[in-house]
Amino acid sequence: MGTKTIGLREDAYERLKARKRDDESFTDLVNRLLDESTADWREGFGTLPSDEATDLEQFAKESREGLGAGLADRQSRAVTALREVESDDEESS
Repeated sequence: MGTKTIGLREDAYERLKARKRDDESFTDLVNRLLDESTADWREGFGTLPSDEATDLEQFAKESREGLGAGLADRQSRAVTALREVESDDEESS
């Protein structure tokens, strides 16, 4: 297997060197770090810890219930107002 030479800024080299174990080469270090990282950044994207997901689910449920109650109330008031208009029209005729 061939090798490649890469350039690193001094700060990046120092950070890698600090993570390198005594018994591993820089190639071993890079391979280990790549294996430890998620291969696809989209994997797990948008997931929440269980407690936060539960809180969000409860908030969404309460929000939907509040919206439903608000819509039902507005619909009831609109029907009542329409009946009053119809009643007034009938009395005027």
